[in-house]
Amino acid sequence: MFRTLPKYSRFGLAEKLTDLTATTGRRPDELAQDALAGYLEELALLLDTLDTRYDDLKSGRVPPIDGDEAFARLRDKSEHRRSRPA
Repeated sequence: MFRTLPKYSRFGLAEKLTDLTATTGRRPDELAQDALAGYLEELALLLDTLDTRYDDLKSGRVPPIDGDEAFARLRDKSEHRRSRPA
């Protein structure tokens, strides 16, 4: 049924597309087109965010953070979340 997807079989995409087609009743090309459109929209938002943050760093609006300091902040934040009662 999906002669154009064999190169993606290692990712299980053909099987996932088959399952979604059966579940939703939509054609495989419609599902693939919607998925790609959503991916490209998210990618455009990500690139815009990265551009904005880069501009903020270059202009001095936001100070750069040392890599070790950034990881330390993430570890502290994670430990704090884990130590909270559920």
